[in-house]
Amino acid sequence: MFFDKTGCIIQGTMNQDKDKDSILIVDDDNISIWSLSVILGDDYTIYSAENGQDAIIAAEKYLPDLIILDVIMPGMDGYAVISKLKKSTKTQNIPVVFITSVEHGEERGFYLGASDYITKPFSPPIVKYRIDNQIKNLHQLRIIENLSLTDQLTGLPNRRSFDLRLQMEWSRVKRENSPLSILIIDIDKFKYYNDSHGHQQGDVALQSIAKAFRDVLKRDSDFISRWGGEEFVLLLPNTDSNGAVIFAEHIRKHIEDMEVPCSNKLASKITISIGVNTIISEHENTIEEFILGADTALYEAKDGGRNRVCHL
Repeated sequence: MFFDKTGCIIQGTMNQDKDKDSILIVDDDNISIWSLSVILGDDYTIYSAENGQDAIIAAEKYLPDLIILDVIMPGMDGYAVISKLKKSTKTQNIPVVFITSVEHGEERGFYLGASDYITKPFSPPIVKYRIDNQIKNLHQLRIIENLSLTDQLTGLPNRRSFDLRLQMEWSRVKRENSPLSILIIDIDKFKYYNDSHGHQQGDVALQSIAKAFRDVLKRDSDFISRWGGEEFVLLLPNTDSNGAVIFAEHIRKHIEDMEVPCSNKLASKITISIGVNTIISEHENTIEEFILGADTALYEAKDGGRNRVCHL
C-alpha cells in the first residue's frame, strides 16, 4: 500500500493489480478507509474517495468490482451517491455495500439498490466474510451472464450479445459520425454439406469456421458473432465501405482455402457468401435498415453464384 505523510492511503494508487478484483472505498473518515484497506488490501485492488462527488468520478474511471460506501458523509451522503450510481449505465451494476454506525436505515439502502450492510465499528472477520461473499456472488453472476451471451457450439458471442454490441456501436456512430460496417456471412449450401457429411461433421465445420474468423480478426473492436444456424455477423467499427469489402474478401478467401478436418482423416472444403453494408451517420438508416441492407447484399451474393462478396 502507499500512504501520504499523514498515514492515509493515497487515492487510487495502491494495490493496482490487474489480476485482482477491485474495491472502491468511500468514506470521509481516513481511519475507516485505512482500516478497511488493511483488512482487504491483500486480496483486492483498493481505490478510495473521501466524498460523494469524488466517489462518482472514481467509480466511472476505475469501474471497480464492488463499492464500499459510507452512509453518513457531509454534502452528498451515501444514499445520494448510490442513487446517482444506479442511474448511470456505466456503474449501475456495480454492487454497493453500505457501511454505517446508524442503527436504522437498512430498508432505505436496500430499496436504493444496496447489496449488503457493514456496521461500525468493524469486525475484520465479518468485513472479510461479507466482501468475499459479495465478490463470489459477482463471479457467479458473471459466469451465468457470459453463458447467456455465448453460442455453446462455436464459443462465439451469440445473437443476444450481438444485439447489445450493436446498440453500443450505434451510440458511438451517433456521437462521432464515424463509419460502421456490418458483414452478414452465410455458409454456402450448408444443408447439402450436413446431408452429405452428417450433422456431427456439420458441427465441426461450424467450429472450424468460427476459429478461422477469430484468427483473421486483428482489432479488439471488431466483433464476430453467430447469428443463428449457418449465419454469422461481423461488426467493423471505424471501417468505411471500401475497407469493409476488402476485409470481407480476405475472410472469404481465407475460408475458401481452409480445409475442414473430417473423422475419416480426409479434409472437406467449404465456402461462404458475404453481404456488406456501411453507414457513417445514424441518420442514414435505422438499425433495422442497416441490418436489412447487409442481408439484401447477402442474397445478391448468393443469387450471383455464391462464394462471393456483395456490398449494398
